[in-house]
Amino acid sequence: MIQSMTGYGKSVLQLPTKKISIELKSLNSKNLDVNARMPSMYRAKELDIRKRIAANLGRGKVDFSLYVEITGEDTSSKINKTVVNEYIKQLKEVVDGDTTELLKMAVRLPDAVTTERDDIDEEEWHAIENGIDEAISKIVAYRKDEGETLKQDFSERITTLKRLLEEVIVMDPERIDGVRARLEKGVADIKEKVDENRFEQELVYYIEKFDITEEKVRLDNHLDYFLKSLNSDDSNGKKLGFISQEIGREINTIGSKANYAPMQKLVVQMKDELEKIKEQLLNVL
Repeated sequence: MIQSMTGYGKSVLQLPTKKISIELKSLNSKNLDVNARMPSMYRAKELDIRKRIAANLGRGKVDFSLYVEITGEDTSSKINKTVVNEYIKQLKEVVDGDTTELLKMAVRLPDAVTTERDDIDEEEWHAIENGIDEAISKIVAYRKDEGETLKQDFSERITTLKRLLEEVIVMDPERIDGVRARLEKGVADIKEKVDENRFEQELVYYIEKFDITEEKVRLDNHLDYFLKSLNSDDSNGKKLGFISQEIGREINTIGSKANYAPMQKLVVQMKDELEKIKEQLLNVL
């Protein structure tokens, strides 16, 4: 089952003294690119978080956010009373102002408020890990839903390509007859006598240069292989991308050999469908 690289997942934890929100957003990228935002006290766990994300999401530009909202009386920020009182004392020596106004100035000065960096409680971290796993599960589910939509679109476009290929196959004998007729008419217009045997040999050689039998067979095989890979258990956007390149190569060769306007119109339609497939493949994991 293919997965999209676009996704979103969120989990919210209510702990005794704080509310923790965990968010994951992802977009398409050739490799895994994780941007992590979290309070400094959790930075020690960043490597573990990145490993957990990499193991589950594979590729994509991923934004990880961990927000903390204090809901209880516990807080890591403390007013340094000694420093604040000293600031107020010094300010009074400079200006004769209201104590409340001086206090407002003092708390904005360096070291007036200190932040205690407590070690992460193991029980709290275990709860956060479960929250991260929940957010990852949600983003994976989101990616699978998006992947199912992409799969349906790919299947329809590959079916269209197979139908156009069938039209090419049906049209091919008519194309060859047309090429032969044009060559014979060209010789007749010259009004020169030619060796019939030699002319027939040259004609066969010339027509063989426009033969697309191998291209038709290979293109049909590539289309079948694309559908087989699309329905496999794993999601491999890079593999599907390689197959689409092979499909494009065969379509281009048919177009260059066609030398027949109705067939070239079919080739243009095939190229259009393939371009739309390639655009969507950029978002497949």
